[in-house]
Amino acid sequence: MHKLGRGHRDKLQQFMAITGASEKIALQSLKASDWHLEGAFDYFYSQPQLKTSYTDSRHLEELYNRYKDPYVDMIMVDGITLLCNDIQVDPQDIVMLVLSWHMKAGTMCEFSKKEFIEGLQSLGIDSLEKFREKIPYMRSELKDEQKFREIYNFAFNWAKEKVKLLLQGQKSLALDTAIGMWQLLFAERQWPLVDHWCQFLQARHNKAISRDTWSQLLEFAKTVGPNLTDYDAEGAWPYLIDEFVEYLNENGIIQNGQFSDSSLKR
Repeated sequence: MHKLGRGHRDKLQQFMAITGASEKIALQSLKASDWHLEGAFDYFYSQPQLKTSYTDSRHLEELYNRYKDPYVDMIMVDGITLLCNDIQVDPQDIVMLVLSWHMKAGTMCEFSKKEFIEGLQSLGIDSLEKFREKIPYMRSELKDEQKFREIYNFAFNWAKEKVKLLLQGQKSLALDTAIGMWQLLFAERQWPLVDHWCQFLQARHNKAISRDTWSQLLEFAKTVGPNLTDYDAEGAWPYLIDEFVEYLNENGIIQNGQFSDSSLKR
């Protein structure tokens, strides 16, 4: 290892452990970011040639074959369950959504060979050890506002039912699926109104969710506080969000311009 001070040496080892990069690539990334770890991660993951330069195609093929379905040339539910067991992650863990986003997966609970191998190359993964080491990084991406938005928007198409998507050109997301995804995603963002939103949909809407509603809800959660003081009734919100605001006021969840935490316990 190059002659480095203890602080730089620790950062170098930490960077290599999380990314699986070689010492040379780790040094390059850290120097490019003036030895700031977060900046080094951003630099590393924005440079495709750095990420793919050290993955072993034979190892990637072996990983794919380990999880491939015996009857079709894809990784299906059983293979993903085995993968989750190998990397010690619950299949319902949000990190699997982040992984699917990296793989540009077209459908929930399956990966094509192209999606799997190119996704792992983009992450610099060619072994289970590197897979496990990369999990903290994938979790950290949810804290990045831009990446969270990309993952959130990706989830809409990813979570659609494949049969309906193929047969009917499905443009909306089944309500129960949308609610499950919102509960998963907003557990990371800690939006105080998410449970009320889901209850409102089940009580008043009970229909599939459009892409417009899906996209605008993130903007609503980001820009309008739980006491709704930032809400503009004349704004261009989807009608469903306007009805949700009425629902909150009608049910005393917002009282005198204040959000009632006790309402969460009802």
